[in-house]
Amino acid sequence: MKKDIAFAPVEGVSIAIVPDEAAATTEGQPGWLVYLLNHNDHELENVIVSSNGYGTNAEGEPVRTSTLRHSLLTVPEQAAVPVEPIDPALFHLNNQYWVSYYVGGQIFDKKFIFVPDSIVADNLTPIALLDRSGVLHR
Repeated sequence: MKKDIAFAPVEGVSIAIVPDEAAATTEGQPGWLVYLLNHNDHELENVIVSSNGYGTNAEGEPVRTSTLRHSLLTVPEQAAVPVEPIDPALFHLNNQYWVSYYVGGQIFDKKFIFVPDSIVADNLTPIALLDRSGVLHR
């Protein structure tokens, strides 16, 4: 059972959402990519990233996106790995990324939630692993 699994605190792993011209939308707007960043000096193994969005639309009705799951065998140390593109039309929702991985047989698990309207140009910060700016969630 889940209560029998000891979850250690996640350190050195983050999610970044970065503008990317190569992922431009059909309307000609710049596209955005979601990256998993490993700032540690060890690789992450058997990584699963589950993503979804939830919130309300302009009329106040509840909205929930499909859940997408991405599996990565390993994420090297001091590396950034692209996970998925994200449509700017979803930035008004809570965008949740649930990351689970192993390090030396120990499981780690953390949710990263980008709150509505937090993915904006004013929140861009330099991200060394990507050598460009993005919205970073630690």
